Amino acid sequence: MQITIDLPDEYIQRLEPDLANLSQHILETLVVNAYKERRLTSAEVGRILDLNRFEVDAFLKQHQAYLHYTTSDFNQDIQTSQRIQQQQ
Repeated sequence: MQITIDLPDEYIQRLEPDLANLSQHILETLVVNAYKERRLTSAEVGRILDLNRFEVDAFLKQHQAYLHYTTSDFNQDIQTSQRIQQQQ
């Protein structure tokens, strides 16, 4: 998909240093917002931006889009940990 954005000439000079990476910046902003709104998962963020799991975590943290981790997730992790410990 290709999207065209019209910028008034009066703003071009102020934005010019960022214009080289403008499309990447817009893509990252869209992805971060969609993640914050829970329309994308962290795995989907990684696929869209071609990042591995650790890079996704760092990227989201850098953009203050923290991982979705609920109390329910925490409790499930505790139960899983206890099951693993009992099996050892």
